[in-house]
Amino acid sequence: MPSNEADTAKLAVWKEALYERCREAGDSNGGLFSQDDLLKLQVIPNQDMMLLMRVVQSLSDDKLFVTMREASGNVLWKWRDAQEAHKYKQCTTDEEVMVYSLIDDSGGDGMWSQTIQKRLNMHDSVFKNAVKHLQAKGLIVPFKNVEHPNKKMYIKASIRPSERATGGPWYTDQNFDDAFTEDMQRVIFDLIKMNSSYRSPHKGAARTQVPKKGVVKGPVEKGKKRDAREMNEPPSKAVKTSATATPRKEVLLPLPAGYTAYPTVREIARVVSTSGITNNTILSEEDVKKLVDVLVWDNLVEPVKVAGKVGYRVSRVAQQSNESWANSEDSTGRDAGPETLVSPYTEVPCGRCPVFEICEEGGPVGPSNCEYFTKWLGLD
Repeated sequence: MPSNEADTAKLAVWKEALYERCREAGDSNGGLFSQDDLLKLQVIPNQDMMLLMRVVQSLSDDKLFVTMREASGNVLWKWRDAQEAHKYKQCTTDEEVMVYSLIDDSGGDGMWSQTIQKRLNMHDSVFKNAVKHLQAKGLIVPFKNVEHPNKKMYIKASIRPSERATGGPWYTDQNFDDAFTEDMQRVIFDLIKMNSSYRSPHKGAARTQVPKKGVVKGPVEKGKKRDAREMNEPPSKAVKTSATATPRKEVLLPLPAGYTAYPTVREIARVVSTSGITNNTILSEEDVKKLVDVLVWDNLVEPVKVAGKVGYRVSRVAQQSNESWANSEDSTGRDAGPETLVSPYTEVPCGRCPVFEICEEGGPVGPSNCEYFTKWLGLD
């Protein structure tokens, strides 16, 4: 074998060996290697510096090594994936390499065309020509960034835009999806409400022919105490009710102190992901946390620290209706918000008066001059 061919074959062996050792070293020291670091990998025989430079130059020509320079002037090298190196080799001019390199470094966020041009100090016609060829080779593509909808952005064709660029699951075709976001808030609110309360007959609901506690009405002697077992029976079994009796109205009551099964963000995310209600849109725990945070800020739910973790429960459980918030709309077709429990007290203006604490007869606000009572009684 001629000496030149033998040298080329040896060089190819050393190239492959050095490249593999760099890959095995991974991202130690930021994935950067100095001359000394490369020699310490013990690939180059006899610590031959000239041979090392030939191997490094050949790897750089194949785009497998990226040359970098520190502020102090020291030269470093970083290995590049072989598939990515093949894409760089498709760049036929230095301008294409520089433009593609900047777009590559921008990752999933992409880069604005004017930023690329200014950083490279490249003439407009040269820049446009480089972009045109890179697009024709399928290396870059233009895309819209929700943070900069009016800017012409470019991204590598082989990667997906980041959630920061696309807006994540809350955006559809670069437009904020209000309906999906609101629907998911309602679903999560209902899920938290269901797991942070229990249903009980409303004590204020009308009950007919229910005996007084401990006293039996009927054929037995008046005033005779009821048997304890009879007292534990539901009123419907203890006595007969009339056909016109008003049925009990169920309300939500808070769970007892010490309850530790309030749903966490992870548990909520798991239920949402397995329910199929997101229409193939994947919501991460971070996404669900954002929706829960909005509910917290709106004072609809509150965090509870139990058993070393943070769960969530509905705020003012006793004031919440047991009806689902999901799919509820008011008469105008708009979101009506979570329904609150309606009682005679909450219907009276005093039950929700914003100036209740300063209301007194003879003062600036009082029963005799209450505009809320006037409106409620229909006297305005």
